[in-house]
Amino acid sequence: MINTIKELEKLSRLLDPKESIREQWNAEVLEYSNTFINNLDTSKAFIQSKENGKAIYNLDIEEQAVELTSLLDSTTKNIDGVGINPASGGHMGYIPGGGLYPSALGDYMAAISNRYAGVFYAAPGAVRLENMIIKWMCRLMGYPTTAFGNLTSGGSIANLMALVTAREAYNLKARDFEKSVIYLTKQAHHSILKAIRISGLSEAQLRYIPLDDNLKLSAEHLEKAIIEDKEKGLIPFYINASFGTTNTGTIDPLEAIAEIAKKHKLWFHVDGAYGGFFKLVKKLDSKFKGITEADSITLDPHKTLFLPYGTGAVLIKDKENLLKAYHCLADYMQDTVGKEDEISPADISAEQTKHFRGMRMWLPLKLFGLKPFRAALEEKLNLTTYFYDEIQKLPGFEVGPEPELSVAIFRYVPKDGDSNVFNRELIEAIQTDGRIFLSSTNINNVFWIRIAIVQFRTHLQQIDLLLDIIKKYIDDTSTELN
Repeated sequence: MINTIKELEKLSRLLDPKESIREQWNAEVLEYSNTFINNLDTSKAFIQSKENGKAIYNLDIEEQAVELTSLLDSTTKNIDGVGINPASGGHMGYIPGGGLYPSALGDYMAAISNRYAGVFYAAPGAVRLENMIIKWMCRLMGYPTTAFGNLTSGGSIANLMALVTAREAYNLKARDFEKSVIYLTKQAHHSILKAIRISGLSEAQLRYIPLDDNLKLSAEHLEKAIIEDKEKGLIPFYINASFGTTNTGTIDPLEAIAEIAKKHKLWFHVDGAYGGFFKLVKKLDSKFKGITEADSITLDPHKTLFLPYGTGAVLIKDKENLLKAYHCLADYMQDTVGKEDEISPADISAEQTKHFRGMRMWLPLKLFGLKPFRAALEEKLNLTTYFYDEIQKLPGFEVGPEPELSVAIFRYVPKDGDSNVFNRELIEAIQTDGRIFLSSTNINNVFWIRIAIVQFRTHLQQIDLLLDIIKKYIDDTSTELN
């Protein structure tokens, strides 16, 4: 038995490489990282491929070890070399953050120490750091000291947590679900519908409130719907408002919605996953009026704080509602009882085992300070306005509502033919070119091209390049038709 254990130990120690091997791997990964970043100016934002990384299957899990060099080569070809490049300044299709370099260092540090950031007893410093970040976000949103929250994997889980917290705060039971009413618009993020299903509220009644001419939730129609539902003996309990819709970046009238929610005693949730951190830009203060009245807010640091994917947050105005929804004790956790100076993330979320997400957020915020974040967000606002104005100078183009944040929609209306078909071909041409990546959306059966300027590496150069690509396509198409 002893000999067997020693043989197994010899093999298992391979999992703890010596410093010389670590240094070699560190050097190779650093070279890969620097090459990737240094080539971003010339790399495409979108790469179409017939194979789409299929060769990665050649590196399926096996007994034998493989050299890191070949793994990095395959990563470069089969992962980095196909699809959307979220790190590119040309990525203006969806709402990425781009991934700040210090965040990668923070993740590295968190993974090396492998601190269990779920319970204060296990990692008091890590929990303090994450709670400090949560409290900063609460202060940023104007929340009282009673507020608290949780770092999540993204806006989808944050929206789910807010809905579950509201369900428990209102003491809704299964017998109530059929009569419960949730208010939202057709422009609400689809994660809200997922949250409704996952939270067990599929039988709840959904009221899609009409939009006004600017694609905002109509407060007048909202209150009318609530009153009618009450008269029917239903249970209105949840309003979902958007601070920056995914389609158009539109901001719902928070102040008016807040008054209605307070008057009729409904839970008021603001999905600020995309737009919330624009609170850092002082000139937008007026747009945030009413957000302090929200019972919950979703934020996504991996969007407008430019962090890597997997960094979201939910803020709850009254932390007691969080504890009511999620706090649970286990016998094997008895050593932690009475030894907590701070609320543990595991007590206010569905997660027990939890990655130390806070380090990837705290490190860049401290290394850079808030000033460049404010500047970058204001730059994106101005770039969006610039594009919105410039695209209208091109004959044949029309635009959607004036952008409130950094998303805008536009399309070309040809003199002859189907405009939806033409714009579908236009965006395909932009994506095939690949230097800039845009996406599209459909609003009332109208095909729109959508630009989302959120990547921290997107600057005036990329916007002018996009305008040139569009101009060339229109000129070439006009020549072919003639």
